[in-house]
Amino acid sequence: MKWKIYICSIQIMRIYKEYQAYLLFPLAMFYWGLVYCRNLFYKYGFFITNRLQCHVISVGNITVGGTGKTPTVLFLARYLQNNGKKVGVLSRGYGRSTKGTLLVSDGTGPKTSWEESGDEPYLISKKLNQVPVVVDEDRFRGGSFLMQQFNPDIILLDDGFQHRGLERDLDLVLVNSGDIISDHKLLPYGFLREPWINISRGHAIIITKTNLKKPKPFLRRKIQESKLPVLQSSFEPSISSLSPETPKNIKKRKVFIVSAIGDAAGFNKTVKKMGCIIVGEKIFPDHFNYSQANWKNVEALSTGADYIITTEKDWVKIESFSISKPIIVIAINVKILQQEILENLLKDYCGIHFS
Repeated sequence: MKWKIYICSIQIMRIYKEYQAYLLFPLAMFYWGLVYCRNLFYKYGFFITNRLQCHVISVGNITVGGTGKTPTVLFLARYLQNNGKKVGVLSRGYGRSTKGTLLVSDGTGPKTSWEESGDEPYLISKKLNQVPVVVDEDRFRGGSFLMQQFNPDIILLDDGFQHRGLERDLDLVLVNSGDIISDHKLLPYGFLREPWINISRGHAIIITKTNLKKPKPFLRRKIQESKLPVLQSSFEPSISSLSPETPKNIKKRKVFIVSAIGDAAGFNKTVKKMGCIIVGEKIFPDHFNYSQANWKNVEALSTGADYIITTEKDWVKIESFSISKPIIVIAINVKILQQEILENLLKDYCGIHFS
């Protein structure tokens, strides 16, 4: 009897997947039409692209989430600061409760709540010193505000590849090394925000998380065919400066993972590489708005773990809760493996020279 139920459930799943494909494919084609027309209007000047009086570097992706834009923005901001540049960060502020231009930080820490600014801009404002952070759905308006108030040498445009209303000097497109073939279909059939061929609009590709997984042959082929300069980055974990618990060694400690990010599987691999014993995991949708009730359920599930482990992006949303379980917050530190290529890109497109 059990095997009959098992076979029946498999057949039901096959039928579901088949009909799901029939339903999603027309939606993907409709979405393709919208994206095609939008890009065509930009190409022929029906939609206007505005330019700021400073260099703009866009950090974006061609898929939905999970490529590591926020850690890359943090890396670039510090890298440029260390080379004597005044830097500002401009973001849309996904999921925020406010509208219009909002100053998240003047370079001395957050001036808003994460609900008002969005979780990622808020985290950036906590992590960077002397770097103003502004959110605005109108990137040119937000960039103009940054220029008027702080006059940076360079603005880092967070998640900017599809936001073509603002001209950029250098367009960096991030690609997750763990992508599989089914990811590279248009929304909602897959995870592509626009057709892959449009990646040629960028100036360089950064393959991220290469220390977690090597790119599959199909991805290596597509990247090679783009004929763009290619960099690779590794994501090195450490215990965050924001972490309430900072044990010297977490190897072989039992942990329960909680995350609401674009690549939960990648974070799981990162924790494993740190030598932890994962006894359970609770995954929420990306940008999830936690409640105290959610957190109580998490703590109930984490019985048997020495620590709960989460990301910095999640921590900024739960740090105000009543917490009874020890928590470790993990920071992701980006390392660019082709430093010379990065320096050449910054020199060629932004006029930055390195000693």
